[in-house]
Amino acid sequence: MPVRDTAFLIFTDCSMLDFTGPLSAFDAANRVSGKQLYRLSLLSEPGGMIRSSAGACIQTERIGAASFDTLVVAGGGAPREGLVSEQLRSYIVRAAQRSRRIAGVCTGAFVLAASGVLDGKRATTHWRVAAKLQKMHPKVLVDSDRIYSRDGSVWTSAGISAGIDLALALIEDDHGTDLARAVARELVVYHRRPGGQSQFSALQEMDGGSDRIRRALSFAREHLQQELTVDVLAEVACLSRRQFDRAFTAETGQTPAKAIEQMRAEAARIRVEESSDPLEQIARTTGFGDAERMRRAFMRLFGQPPQTLRRLARGYEEQGRLETAA
Repeated sequence: MPVRDTAFLIFTDCSMLDFTGPLSAFDAANRVSGKQLYRLSLLSEPGGMIRSSAGACIQTERIGAASFDTLVVAGGGAPREGLVSEQLRSYIVRAAQRSRRIAGVCTGAFVLAASGVLDGKRATTHWRVAAKLQKMHPKVLVDSDRIYSRDGSVWTSAGISAGIDLALALIEDDHGTDLARAVARELVVYHRRPGGQSQFSALQEMDGGSDRIRRALSFAREHLQQELTVDVLAEVACLSRRQFDRAFTAETGQTPAKAIEQMRAEAARIRVEESSDPLEQIARTTGFGDAERMRRAFMRLFGQPPQTLRRLARGYEEQGRLETAA
């Protein structure tokens, strides 16, 4: 079984959990298996000590000619602002060509996008900067609500703990479900949240910058069962349809239709996972009207139909009970 050279590329002001989380998952795979499955490296563009956003300093190697089986690009201040040097762009392009796979955690997706690696590909990032990624790189198919995403050999994830979900998926892709599950148990995390699971906080935090858009969002959350057309929301906001449409998209990064669908899908998902209510009833009470329309929305947003998410939720509950008993 080959040792897979796996490198993490980090930046000044990086969030430590963005790379230490997935790094720990690969390290745990070595320990749990009793074999060196992964040879791990930390890289940066200048090399040497890199200061994290928390103030801790991490020793890194300078990027160079070495190639890796897997390159994981973590987030940081530079990627978020699009400050990607020509040297780094060239390095990422070469890495994408030479490596079996390349991944971006959180705002690491900005580095991949700036290098053209994500052109025409579906990708995700932290929900807070998803609209910015789409605006800066319109060729990328940004899915702001996924925990992680795979498009061919390119993987991306949301930030913070989602990097661990990504690492578990990579380990499972390499060595199967049993090892990934054992690593999850070692890390005391669930195995596994599906990549299509919602970044739940996104819709909790989605808000407009102006009172009028906030008023429309609040109305929508409280009246999901009703017909929520753009005309209805514009009237609540005391704006013309055209003004509302433009202001809503500018302030939330989404069209009104997509935002309403996500609100309904999140509300429905909670009911699907936490209750035994029939799917047809959930669809009606969350504004989808019928179960088939809800199923299509779930597939678009979560990558799984409601029935599968309900089974997964039951599985997580059972796993939690077993781990508590153990």
